Amino acid sequence: MNIFCFGISHQTANVEVRERFAIPDSALADSLMRLAQISSVDEGVLLSTCNRTEFYIVSPDSQLAVEPLFHDFYSPVETTEFQHLFRLAATPTIRHLFRVASGLESMVVGETEIFGQVKRAYEIAAKSGTTGKVLNRLFQKAFQVGKHVRSSTAITRGRVSVGSVAVELAQQIFGNLAGSKIMVLGAGETSERTARSFQSRGAKQLFVSNRSYDKAVALAEAMGGRAIRFDDWEQEFRDLDILVSSTAAPHAVVTRAKIEPILRMRRDRPLFIIDLAIPRDVEPTVHELDDVYVYDLDSLQAIADLTLEKRKKEMDACDSLIEKHVYDFEAWLDRASERVISPAAIE
Repeated sequence: MNIFCFGISHQTANVEVRERFAIPDSALADSLMRLAQISSVDEGVLLSTCNRTEFYIVSPDSQLAVEPLFHDFYSPVETTEFQHLFRLAATPTIRHLFRVASGLESMVVGETEIFGQVKRAYEIAAKSGTTGKVLNRLFQKAFQVGKHVRSSTAITRGRVSVGSVAVELAQQIFGNLAGSKIMVLGAGETSERTARSFQSRGAKQLFVSNRSYDKAVALAEAMGGRAIRFDDWEQEFRDLDILVSSTAAPHAVVTRAKIEPILRMRRDRPLFIIDLAIPRDVEPTVHELDDVYVYDLDSLQAIADLTLEKRKKEMDACDSLIEKHVYDFEAWLDRASERVISPAAIE
């Protein structure tokens, strides 16, 4: 029973590379089936978020070469892409998952969103039948570790999610947000958290647009805002101050061709755009337009660093806790391996 993890993350690749390998939630089940068909894979879980796409694998091959596996899964893949790939085996994989679930590997150290994302990734894999004894035990242990780290240290002090980092940036630029007109494209969890963060900072003019109008209505009502049909959101640009985009679209929804004519009517009024989507919702050339300021996930890192410095002081305490759990899991894995190869088990 050999455990491996490989993939890309914000630590190894920028957003342009990460978005090419992101797996949307709607495609996770099919992707897991493809992974299970690879002969060197006994068990598998796929974790794909804005900041990482990671493969957790149990294989009978103790010398598993991940590049061919990666190539088979994403074929065709350019050889140059392998420079962004990280590879972990055995104990480093266990430690890495525990750190991921605890928020220690996140762009914003200590953020809590990743815990739910790891849990959903595991649940989808378990439902798809691609997990077994090892990954079931490993992920259940990871959830235990994540809770232990957060309850026993100050790693979440000054808690900041990616969405609230964006709100902090908006507040630094606009000051009092009460008079700012804010539109949120998308009505998923990231959009909801970001909208609530804006609301907590005094924003009163919130508009929500989503392909599913019912979801837009539900979020807008919860925020005391107004829902806009997805085909009509561009009409609101004339008086807009801030646009937050976090849709699940596979292509850019905010394009230069779409908004450039609208900007001419704004009379040099600045527009602040926060792109929280992977793949990115905002076409890169939009940043070239006058009075338009675009911040994507990587751009937000600079502000996140302010909180990171405080949280990093807690890292040693977190790592000490995690090492104890790593040791416990390794001991369980050794016992499980001995049972598999024992003569009694063979008989």
